[in-house]
Order: sequence, then C-alpha cells, then structure tokens
Amino acid sequence: MAVGEARGERPVPSGVGEALRGWRARRRASQLDLALRTGVSTKHISFIETGRSIPTAEMITRLAEQLDIPLRERNKLLLLNGHAPAYPESELDGPELESVRDAIHRVLRGHEPYPAVLVDRTWNLVDANESISLFTVDVSDELLEWPVNVLRLSLHPDGMAPRIDNLPEWRAHVLDRLRRQIDATDDAALRELLDELRTYPCVARAPDTSAMDGGAVAVPLRYRSERGRLTFVSTTTVFGTPLDVTVAELAVEAFFPADAATTRALAGGAIGTGEPAFGDPV
Repeated sequence: MAVGEARGERPVPSGVGEALRGWRARRRASQLDLALRTGVSTKHISFIETGRSIPTAEMITRLAEQLDIPLRERNKLLLLNGHAPAYPESELDGPELESVRDAIHRVLRGHEPYPAVLVDRTWNLVDANESISLFTVDVSDELLEWPVNVLRLSLHPDGMAPRIDNLPEWRAHVLDRLRRQIDATDDAALRELLDELRTYPCVARAPDTSAMDGGAVAVPLRYRSERGRLTFVSTTTVFGTPLDVTVAELAVEAFFPADAATTRALAGGAIGTGEPAFGDPV
C-alpha cells in the first residue's frame, strides 16, 4: 500500500513528483542514489515521483536540497504541491539586503582598476565598477540601454566583438558555459538567450564546442582597448549557502590581467571617468 493511501489519502497525479523526477534525471542520479542521500527508501521516492504518495513541504525541500535545485525552482515545487514558498525573494535595494549590497560594493570597487560586473541569473547587469567602461568603447547605445545583458554585449557585432582578438575562442567559451548553466538550471530564459547568441556572426565561424577541451587552464579574453592589447582571465564569485532567491541568483564576474603587459597598461588606476557606462536602470 502506498504511503499516501496508508494515511487515507487518494493517489493523484503529482506534478511535483514529475518535476522531481525530471530534476533527478537532469542530475543523473538514480532513485537509489537519492534515497541514500536523503535517508528515505527508494520505494517512497518512487511513490512520490509517480504520484502515489503526496510529499510534505519538508520532504520536497529535503529532496530539492540533495538535487541542488535552484531556490527559485524549489519555491515553484512547493507551490505546485499547495505549500507556501520556503525562500524569500527580497528586493536588492531593500533593507533586508543592506549587508549584501555593502559586500558587493566592496568587491566591485576594490577590484579597480580592473573591470568587474554584478549580474543576475540571466546575465543582466545589476551593477558594475567604473573600469567596465573599458569594454563599452564603440558599443552601440542600444546595447547599453537597460536591461543590459553582458553576454549579448560581449558577442554582439555592435558590442565588444569587433575588439576581441580571439573572438572564436571566446565565443565558444561563452556558449559552452551558458549551455552548462542551462543544463544545471533548466532555465527557459537562458535557452532563449543561447539561441540568440548563436545567431551572432563570428569571423572564423568556429563550431560551438568548448574552448577548454584542449586542456587550457582558462580561456583568456584578448581585447584591443584604448590602452593597447589587453589579456584577461575572469572569475565568478557567488554568495555561499544563500537562503534568499535574489542573493542566490547574483554573481560577480571579475576580470584579472593575464600577463604583465596588461598589468602595466592598467597600472595608472581606475579607467572610468566617473560617468556611468550604462543608461539609467528602469
């Protein structure tokens, strides 16, 4: 007898069960794998996935945590089963996230004279330091209107692309990274963005394969700037163990000099003029 039936509940098709099964498949985990991680039986997991058992909010959260499901999607799973969302989604400019804003401000400004941006889950710009103006020279005004998408800005022919010396390599890296993010999050907005980026021309018409396959430590960005030819490597910083949807979806993309010539070229200090590199947010 199913767990739900033992409590007098009628088995019903479970949308949350189907969704959990989809996430388990995406994570390439078997029911046994998930059972061992969560401490529940494979039979119970099977009943949840097939709708024969109705999971509690605690069980949904427990399974979602072990499957590393994004917080936004965890809330959707809870709502799908009639439960209240477990994770708040605060406004970044609200009082709840004052400490977060302070930390971000310190990271962005402390990274000068090198460029750094704060982006959301779909790579839309949230904030940036003044040195990001290094990457906005000759960029179309349309691409600098809010919301500014930094991947679009990077690969668009009216954006940074004409100044990127290794555009085929950089493009392959960006598209591969985006595909991996889609695989991890199942985000429809990211799929649309990937489809758009793949239509942009590339001088060498390189295939959409990872530039990391050759065993390189990191894919560089080789950029022709007003200060000469610069080479950067980038890092991504996220908040550890976030419990707020907004915070979980923020990331700082910071660019570091990859050679001595770039370090010398930018040694004069912050690149920005004090004027915003982008239009005012809506």
